[in-house]
Amino acid sequence: MAKAVFRTLVAIAFIVLIIMVFSPSSQHGRDCRGLHRRLGHNFPVSTFDPLVAKIERSAQKNELGGLVNPLNLADVSLTDEVVEAREYFSEGKLNITLRLMVLFPFLDTEPNDGVISFKELEDWIAQQAHDRLNYRTEKELALRDKDGDGAISFMEYLPHFSNEDIEKNGMEHGEAGWWKVQLENADADQNGSLSFDEFKDFLHPEDSHNEKVQSWILGEKIKLMDQDGDGKLNFAEFLEQAYDILKNYVYFETAGAYVPTAEENFAMLDVNNDKFLAVEELKPILHYIHPGELSYVKYYSSHLIHQADDNKDGNLSIDEMLNHDHIFYNTVYNESNEDLDDDYHDEL
Repeated sequence: MAKAVFRTLVAIAFIVLIIMVFSPSSQHGRDCRGLHRRLGHNFPVSTFDPLVAKIERSAQKNELGGLVNPLNLADVSLTDEVVEAREYFSEGKLNITLRLMVLFPFLDTEPNDGVISFKELEDWIAQQAHDRLNYRTEKELALRDKDGDGAISFMEYLPHFSNEDIEKNGMEHGEAGWWKVQLENADADQNGSLSFDEFKDFLHPEDSHNEKVQSWILGEKIKLMDQDGDGKLNFAEFLEQAYDILKNYVYFETAGAYVPTAEENFAMLDVNNDKFLAVEELKPILHYIHPGELSYVKYYSSHLIHQADDNKDGNLSIDEMLNHDHIFYNTVYNESNEDLDDDYHDEL
């Protein structure tokens, strides 16, 4: 009996440690905040190591408040993620050197040449972003899918609306009709419910490739920028509401080499030359004016290479990654980074 209680307490202590190390409050390291400041958008912090992501999810599922209740001690168990993580912890700290050495071969694949290229790093981080979006969708689907058919209906997602609300079909933000349009846009096969992929488009429209979803997002975005209410952007509205955002991203992407003027950008987007930008004409810059996690992948990859590429060859060696391990694991570091206040061109 005593041994069982002891093992349970060890399990609790280890999970609590993981929650403290990987808690969301520590995730917003200054490295990522600096990048967010440059891009003018506060993206969710990327998790470089999939094991860290799994541990965070495991910790969230266990809910710390329940674990410290003595009545729940018998129910505590070590998850597979926690068991997998134990070998990487020493004296309460994650052995980052070991983790990076283990992960390096998984990134260095195309080709396997002893360095990680921008493309290899981008593909790796993109996969983590996809996994994160899938996990959130799975979690929400499990919560909402009351009949267990693997799809989400309007009433399963929005049970608080009455029949009267639905018949009224109000189109103001947050009303039944407004939500109905969103579900219909995401419902690619128009069968009245959302499959997993459709539900993911609905939950994360900024990362969707569904053209109806993209058009809806841009329509909503235009409403915020359209000062005269005509449903499109004239040059003055584009200049005041969109150009600065676009300019920041282009400056970052080109390291300041060439940033088109507002007039040049407007002319390139104004395909029909009517001096206005409609929804369809704004689609080429959707990932700038309403970026999602997948949009962030390229910028985060550039940021990591810039910070760690000591010999400036555009690749990362294992030594360079180990020398700058904190930027890959800023969730477990709280160190200041004086480089964050440099000019934009220093980022690439």
